[in-house]
Amino acid sequence: MGTVSLKIGDGTARFKRATLCSSALNVLMLFSVLTTNLFALYAFTSSSSSSSSNTNQSVQHHIIDHKNISFISEQVSLILKEIDLSQKKLSQMEKEVLGYENIDISKPNVANELKLFLQHHLLPLGKDSKTGITEMVASVGHSCEKSVDLLSQYMNYKIGGSCPDDWSLAQKLILRGCEPLPRRRCFAKSIPKVGLLPFPISLWKPISDKIVTWSGLGCKNFACLNSKQIGKDCVACFDLVNGTEKYRFVKAKSKNDFLIDDVLALGSGGIRIGLDIGGGSGTFAARMAEKNVTVVTPTLNVDAPFNEFIAARGIFPMFFSLDQRFPFYDNVFDLVHAVNQLGDGGRQEKMEFLMFDVDRVLRAGGLLWLDNFHCIDEEKKTTLTRLIEQFGYKKLKWVVGEKIDASGKPQVYLSAVLQKPVRVKSS
Repeated sequence: MGTVSLKIGDGTARFKRATLCSSALNVLMLFSVLTTNLFALYAFTSSSSSSSSNTNQSVQHHIIDHKNISFISEQVSLILKEIDLSQKKLSQMEKEVLGYENIDISKPNVANELKLFLQHHLLPLGKDSKTGITEMVASVGHSCEKSVDLLSQYMNYKIGGSCPDDWSLAQKLILRGCEPLPRRRCFAKSIPKVGLLPFPISLWKPISDKIVTWSGLGCKNFACLNSKQIGKDCVACFDLVNGTEKYRFVKAKSKNDFLIDDVLALGSGGIRIGLDIGGGSGTFAARMAEKNVTVVTPTLNVDAPFNEFIAARGIFPMFFSLDQRFPFYDNVFDLVHAVNQLGDGGRQEKMEFLMFDVDRVLRAGGLLWLDNFHCIDEEKKTTLTRLIEQFGYKKLKWVVGEKIDASGKPQVYLSAVLQKPVRVKSS
């Protein structure tokens, strides 16, 4: 009847494969059937032999034969019960190994939409001969199980109607590790984007307050945001006219501030696409756009509408956390720019996971730009340095300097431009 091969590029489905558990189940059932048949053959053979040697005791033989049949029936019934119990245990083991059924949808108050989304869907043509998959399984973050009440609230809406104004709830789930979120069958709130300017004028013109969603945020306009410090690296970062954003990457305030032209020169003209980690309001991507370099900026809307602001500037934002594996293929970026995201706090193992993923998406010969990494103490500086050296990158620029913080104390910062080597696999 043919086979089916599915290619899903958006990462929204996972597939169940044949496992050792299912193979073990088949072996167990075969063994049980063989054992039952052999036992029955032995019982009937023994019964027949007894009948030949005792022809004068037909009545007694009839009673014995009846007892044997009853005994066999009881044994077969017990064996079938054992098979059924073993099948249930193996099925549960398989679910635990696969890990996609860790969300208990049998709990009360779980939204029906969540139950529908998490249902398994058998492939229409049966098992795929190329991949071994038998059914499609919806993809949700494993940590969603810890926030199933919030997740159910997120999935409680009118099908085909307007989605609740709950983007902040979605972000809360993401920050709790519930990522990716399930898809929904409702229409997101639509805001007229009146006043958007054409590119590249849009890069440095003020963004209207009216084209942004302010629900769930403390500030309700950009003037309010510019009067506050939104995170360590965003001080008045929404003021594109009178703030410091227009000077970033083109004027250096200290020796740790590298200029875009200098860094691009190190790439020997091979910088075309990049990834900006910790990109704030998108100024790095804007400056790169002026140099005909396309930069993707992953960000959340923590305390400010970063995604909408970046998009209004004509730059490409992506709404996901840095704890998620980058949704990009291997060796695709010419440049990765990271602002204070590898070395500022956190366990060394967490830093390593992020660094290895950065290395994965950066092509050989590409540049890793570490921009003003705050080294809290000498130990953190040493840890960060060792981590970087572990990857064998060529140091094109390496500057360690001090900046005075708000309390007047000097703080150590590291800035570097590193080039990824070509690695030859060992045999």
